[in-house]
Amino acid sequence: MSELYRSYERMARRVPEEVGIAAVVVGVGVVFSAMSPTFRTFDNAQLLLLNGAVIAFLAMGQAFVLLTGGIDLSTGSNIALTGMTAALLMREGAPWWVAAAAALAVGVGVGLFNGACVHFLKLPPFIVTFATFGVAASIPLILTGASSVSVKDQLFAVIGRGALFGIPMPVVLAAVAAAAFTVVLRLTATGVHVYAVGGNAETSRLSGIRIGRVTLLVYALSGLCAAMGGLITTSRLMVGYPSAGSGNELFYSIAAAVVGGVSLFGGLGSIPGALLGAVLIAEVSNGMNVVGVESYWQPLVIGLIILAGVTVDTYRRNSSLSELVRDSLFRHAAPNPQPRPDPGRPTPGIRDAQQAGKSTRT
Repeated sequence: MSELYRSYERMARRVPEEVGIAAVVVGVGVVFSAMSPTFRTFDNAQLLLLNGAVIAFLAMGQAFVLLTGGIDLSTGSNIALTGMTAALLMREGAPWWVAAAAALAVGVGVGLFNGACVHFLKLPPFIVTFATFGVAASIPLILTGASSVSVKDQLFAVIGRGALFGIPMPVVLAAVAAAAFTVVLRLTATGVHVYAVGGNAETSRLSGIRIGRVTLLVYALSGLCAAMGGLITTSRLMVGYPSAGSGNELFYSIAAAVVGGVSLFGGLGSIPGALLGAVLIAEVSNGMNVVGVESYWQPLVIGLIILAGVTVDTYRRNSSLSELVRDSLFRHAAPNPQPRPDPGRPTPGIRDAQQAGKSTRT
């Protein structure tokens, strides 16, 4: 039995945590494919990936913040702010690449502002980013009078409509970003610091980790990812909408990260997991549309998915998967189970010693 347990432990260490969410993605795809032949068409798969690219960027940015124990509620409005920044600059005659770079800089600036308020002013991330959400959502409306701005530079369409070897450019950009972020988290000291801050900020500080630098970095990356979402959205439509990102984007970014295994309590999770979570959210949303489910049902389903993810995360913090499976496999299989000692009464060895002491004194 001990050999069986050791074999299980070796297997548990070899199996990545992302395997579970990948299996769910495949299972959901099979279900929707059986319900509607349209779901399994190439055109629908391409649409699913295109819609999922924006969610993927938001989820990856959100993952960095969640890993440190924070949260970023400004991602949705940052899409509108950065997308409108690019559209307004191109309307004034700026080249498309200058407008795109400026939009990315604005997104990073919003993230740095959030990180600075969280670290230096010691404000709760929820309050800071919620306030930024309102500010970033209002600025495009104020600048344009709530009007849309058309984009004339056709080269800008490459970001959202282009393709590389038949793969949509947004999907390529999301994949490249995911690979780069994974390398940062797994193979660099910066990634170690991010996990350490999320695991225990005070211990990390005492260990010499610069908490402020890590905090600014993760919020800046979240702002950068939101800006990429804004560029993709504006490029696909070739129109800058001041209300872009005001729908379910924020909702989906948190859902994708949490369902992908990123802990709301910090210190646990990965970029591949967040990416798979984004695919799952996009898949559920697309599948419900294809099947013909009314749109107002989608927040309910995504909300239940978030609830399930948070529940699993909470129990994962208290007991590991290996402990749960070990208990279920070996609780009844132990050859000579030993009774647990009762806190209110001494164990047999202690009781015998106490009795021997009494007889000696008498």
